[in-house]
Amino acid sequence: MTYSTQKPNTHTLCVSCPSATGIIAAITSHLAGRGYFICELSQYDDEDTKRFFMRCTFEVNSDSTDEASILGPYFGAIADRFGMAWNVHRTDRAKRVLLMVSKFDHCLRDLLYRWEAKELNMHIVGIVSNHTMLEPMATRYGVPFHHLPVTKETKDAAEQSLRELVNTQNVELVVLARYMQILSDSISRDLDGRCINIHHSFLPSFKGGSPYAQAHGRGVKLMGATAHYVTGDLDEGPIIEQDVRRIDHRYSVTEMQAMGREVESGVLSRAVRMHLEDRIFRDGNKTIVFA
Repeated sequence: MTYSTQKPNTHTLCVSCPSATGIIAAITSHLAGRGYFICELSQYDDEDTKRFFMRCTFEVNSDSTDEASILGPYFGAIADRFGMAWNVHRTDRAKRVLLMVSKFDHCLRDLLYRWEAKELNMHIVGIVSNHTMLEPMATRYGVPFHHLPVTKETKDAAEQSLRELVNTQNVELVVLARYMQILSDSISRDLDGRCINIHHSFLPSFKGGSPYAQAHGRGVKLMGATAHYVTGDLDEGPIIEQDVRRIDHRYSVTEMQAMGREVESGVLSRAVRMHLEDRIFRDGNKTIVFA
């Protein structure tokens, strides 16, 4: 199941490079010279890291699907002059996504609903879980389900199976939709920049299997969720999106959990959408997000 809300002849160019004078002028002049119409342009210059970031969506005057040559032979010279890291792709092409989940299904349900409702332009190649209880949901949506049980004895084999699935399916993004297993440093490095996780906002204060009960016992006044890229540092990767809700002493643990599910689902879906639309740039251990 794929969809497109963009014109088929629209492309997105993403650029990062050392800060310099004339970058925007060089790029926009090049696009105009090829007869392309710029639909959207966002840019940011990080004064701390002296790095420049730009996202530009443009409409071409043909139905060419060749992403590699859409900018023509001379753009490479511009990129070399400014030391650019860049990529360009058609905005209507759905990225290949693998969803991972354990037992909590709220984030998975939300992503599948938004995918079916054509809010998220992605091609879901499969759902991976260390349990079987959500297999019927995958079946209802016509998505392949992969059961990879994880124990101390099977963890290495499960991660190797995951790595093979990512490679054979040409997965471009892995989404941990409340997948309650810690990925190893090795596979975290393999998935660097293309694996998104979601967790509640109580970390690092309230860890373990009952964070809402712990937070309730401490009388917390704010709760929320964080979506971030996965790195070898547990729950400390570059943050993509966050949200919070105010609470007080009248909220029960059950009410807090219900609100937590709502916040987590919304934060994760927004983070996934921004990644799918190439609105996120890595800048060291932080992100630049052109929302």
